[in-house]
Amino acid sequence: MKRLLVTFIFTTAITLVAQNNNVPVIRVETRLVNVPVNVEDEHGVAVAGLATDSFTLLEDGKPQKIAVFERQSETPLSIVMAIDTSESVLTQFRTEMDAAKRFIHTMLREQDEMDLMAFSDAVDEVVSFTNNDKRVISGLSRLGKGDATAMYSAVYLAAQRLGESSKKDALRRRILVLITDGGDTTKGGTRYTDAVEQAQRAGAAIYPIIIMPIFSDAGRNVAGEHALIQMAEDTGGKFFYVTRKSDLDTAFAHLSDDLRTQYLLAYYAPQHKRDSGSHSIEVRLNDAAMQAKLKLRYRPAYFPDAR
Repeated sequence: MKRLLVTFIFTTAITLVAQNNNVPVIRVETRLVNVPVNVEDEHGVAVAGLATDSFTLLEDGKPQKIAVFERQSETPLSIVMAIDTSESVLTQFRTEMDAAKRFIHTMLREQDEMDLMAFSDAVDEVVSFTNNDKRVISGLSRLGKGDATAMYSAVYLAAQRLGESSKKDALRRRILVLITDGGDTTKGGTRYTDAVEQAQRAGAAIYPIIIMPIFSDAGRNVAGEHALIQMAEDTGGKFFYVTRKSDLDTAFAHLSDDLRTQYLLAYYAPQHKRDSGSHSIEVRLNDAAMQAKLKLRYRPAYFPDAR
């Protein structure tokens, strides 16, 4: 009787090799989809102590078995910090850099990695992914400056780099920290929709830190701020406003807490025909009273053809 060797290919890309060339190989691809979830009360305080059976996870409205569950996730982080270096933010630039240094020093653990980008007229990768906080901090002194703000291009390129990190570890959490005063001022560059889709394909959560002008004009254009807020909502991230210099450290502290208090849920996606469309993700709390009063934040979709 002929034997069949079944090879399961996970997102971690583990492949079994047949020792006997006469043994046919069946390849079955399964894709592990990770869903970091933040649960907060009405005051924005993280809710701890939930268990696997506290949650229901659905793809396209159909319940999925939770294959991985972690509280206060210690899974590795891949973080891209993209800093707006256009002329409009230069008045607070030194304060931004000082706060960023403190965040980098306290945030990076041995299992984490960070990439540093600067964007103005163009997007520059200043430091590629590393877990050496000194290298990243040193890169802050080499940020180029310009006039325009290629924000959507920065999001797109940062998401591409984060997508590459997912090939190394399916459960790695991918984060884009975007420090800007809001608004893409380039013409003919990356579109908003393309930037958001690229972030969703990478499974990257966007955390904008929005620098408000010291003297806010009631008639100013707030479209850029609204775009940043929508980006956060569409990727499971969170936005922070900074109106005073002292708010920067507070924003970074809240961001750090947000990442440290996540639950990590993951499931094996159903078999899909190869397509470029997205599939919806929904997470619910099984306790109706908790579902009614608590806020859940998570990635709302994933693309099966993306890693």
